[in-house]
Amino acid sequence: MEERRRRKAVKLMDKEFCVMSCCSRNIHGGKTWEEVKHIAHGARNTTISLAKQVGLPQLVVVKYAAIDDSDTLQRQSEVHAKFQGCPYILRCYGDEYCTAKDNGRIIYNVLFEHASGGNLADLIKTSRGGAGGLPESDVKSFTKSILLGLDCIHNKGYAHLDIKPKNILLVPDLSKKRKRGASASAAFDAKIADFWIAKSSKQILAELRWEDRWCLEGTPRYMSPEAIAEHKKGPACDIWALGCVVVEMLCGQPAFSIKPGESLEDFLDRIGFGGESPRIPVGISREAQDFLKRCFVRNSKSRWNASRLLSHPFLKDHIPDAESPHKKVRY
Repeated sequence: MEERRRRKAVKLMDKEFCVMSCCSRNIHGGKTWEEVKHIAHGARNTTISLAKQVGLPQLVVVKYAAIDDSDTLQRQSEVHAKFQGCPYILRCYGDEYCTAKDNGRIIYNVLFEHASGGNLADLIKTSRGGAGGLPESDVKSFTKSILLGLDCIHNKGYAHLDIKPKNILLVPDLSKKRKRGASASAAFDAKIADFWIAKSSKQILAELRWEDRWCLEGTPRYMSPEAIAEHKKGPACDIWALGCVVVEMLCGQPAFSIKPGESLEDFLDRIGFGGESPRIPVGISREAQDFLKRCFVRNSKSRWNASRLLSHPFLKDHIPDAESPHKKVRY
């Protein structure tokens, strides 16, 4: 109980539990791009636009913020740059500064690869008319891509700390040819994006030395028990979150649900202190069930890492046509 009282304010990355301030939309292009369409206001005073690179047909996504509000965006760009070359992490094309046309303010811009397939959260919602999850063949493909991205991140000494369907973007793979009977999503690669709260092992160790700086970071439904109860952050947190994403892909529902009338603190207590783990869905393959069990080991030291999970039988080559598209998956 004493530990619960000492918990600091929760830094959340989900609209359900936070209010995000936004910078005004005050520019329509930078030095190397022209705005095509305004997409949204993002977290931490950023604006997101679809843009065209000057002199090229390629579309890009630009995140920008006024220079006074750009510290976090600049940090995200710096972290993102460490994973350049990994095909399972959204590409960053660089950054630039420009001057706003209406008020002369300096604007910081970061250019990213355009994920025309949207994000995994939207795909899950629309799959099978919203009545169920994705075909297991697609789940295997996306899971392998996410794991390859996490393996790269972890080998570089970082943890993402906010793995969730909204942060997995779908980019067309022109080298893939859809097999007969395969789903439309089979032509997309899943790529990890949004490194807002990613941390290096050095940063994590430094935070542990300062108890007054302890806080929860991430999205509640995907947070691991050790992150909640012990303020432990690291690669193992990403694996727990991956398990939650896999359940959501298979079932079309979050691995954890907030009960009616349940407060955020009570929900977190259930996961961190109540010993609750996600239920393994019924109707999935034995390999998928075992894969999820390896992700949901409550002792983070015994939880499988990304490299080990990549060799799990669940991710071995498969024949999509052998799978029934109407197979029912439930809890």
